[in-house]
Amino acid sequence: MKFFDRKSELAQLERQRKIAFNDHSQMTVLTGRRRIGKTMLIRKSCEESTMVYLFVSRSNEAMLCSGFAKVINETLKSIFVPTQIDSFADLFEMLMRAGRTEKFNLVIDEFQEFFYINPTVFSKIQDIWDRYKDTTHVFFVASGSVYTLMNRIFLDAKEPLYGRCDSIIKLKPFATNVLKEVLAEYKPGYTSEDLLALYAFTGGVPKYVDLLMQNGCTDVNAMIDYIVQPYSTFVDEGNALLIQEFGRKYGNYFALLADIASGRNTLAELGQSMGDTNIAGHIKRLEEDYELIAKKRPIFAKEATQTVRFEISDLFLKFWFRYFVKYRSMVELENYGLLAELIKADYPTYSGLVLESYFKQKMAESGEYRNIGSWWQAKKGKEACEIDIVGIKADNKTAVVAEVKRLRKNFKPDEFAKKVELIRNKVLANYAIEAICLTMEDM
Repeated sequence: MKFFDRKSELAQLERQRKIAFNDHSQMTVLTGRRRIGKTMLIRKSCEESTMVYLFVSRSNEAMLCSGFAKVINETLKSIFVPTQIDSFADLFEMLMRAGRTEKFNLVIDEFQEFFYINPTVFSKIQDIWDRYKDTTHVFFVASGSVYTLMNRIFLDAKEPLYGRCDSIIKLKPFATNVLKEVLAEYKPGYTSEDLLALYAFTGGVPKYVDLLMQNGCTDVNAMIDYIVQPYSTFVDEGNALLIQEFGRKYGNYFALLADIASGRNTLAELGQSMGDTNIAGHIKRLEEDYELIAKKRPIFAKEATQTVRFEISDLFLKFWFRYFVKYRSMVELENYGLLAELIKADYPTYSGLVLESYFKQKMAESGEYRNIGSWWQAKKGKEACEIDIVGIKADNKTAVVAEVKRLRKNFKPDEFAKKVELIRNKVLANYAIEAICLTMEDM
């Protein structure tokens, strides 16, 4: 797949590189979940300048350094690194010295893996960086997929590299307009159904989008048939993603995510499902450290409100738990045909739920809103009321109240008007309300 978007990230990398090459060395940290396109971004950014690219696999330090030496010797002219070198600190110091006479990008991919290979590397890098950064011209990019470890290495005040990076880039999935651009490239006459399917199955994660597009999967059925097949990347992708982030002790986190994906999304429901397990700490870490779930409150609700629901933030994981975990027995029996048919039958229901996320994301990307959420009223003797989307415009005087339907024929204006009046009286008395129905036609 050709390179799409990432304009702001490329611009930020270029700004830091100019400082490094013209003034003194710079350190940038690049993070983002697995398959998000970090390496592709780095390579694109460094196309017109020298790059030393070092990938940290989980090996022993001596073997890594031997391989790194070969890469460096093929790339830089000012130094020769003996392949017998067995200390990364020594190798890093040689690279920083080379920065006195050469201007180059130094990219260390999966940087967090040093934590398992030799954690003293971080303090040695700190010492070397502090001694050389002001007199050299190295643009050092430390890239990593394990978000929690990268945060710990660079943002924990107790760690040696705390305060050393000059910029941090957290790479996110493609925006909705970029997904449209990708689909237009591979299927000029794409439909809203095609766009919704691509969003629902990939969450905008570039590698997943690339796999589908390169294999000609541009409609719902083709995407499902490709995703659900023997040896598909998607089948065990959720496991790989979670084990990479949580390590071996991922059982309770996995169970909580599975519960949330299945609709048990309140603290009471999750606590009941998990039995004796104290879930408060796990929930807090899933939300704040791993950023895999988000806490939803009715818009304008106070922080202490008990009316809280949790949802999985990563759309691909939401899809993966709904089908590959729930119907694991089919995967183990390799009954992929039956699983594909089940997903196709359920797709109208699931995609209807995802459509709400799509419109919230699209509204957020527009820059026109100061607050976007949902609103609901628990029964407690009254008729329940749920409103899919409430967006407060930047002027803080106008509220957009939206009902989301896949098809406009399913919209019931009279019922929606009652809901609008209820929310007007409850929380929107001071706002001019724009009441709308959003469907696939509006994507």
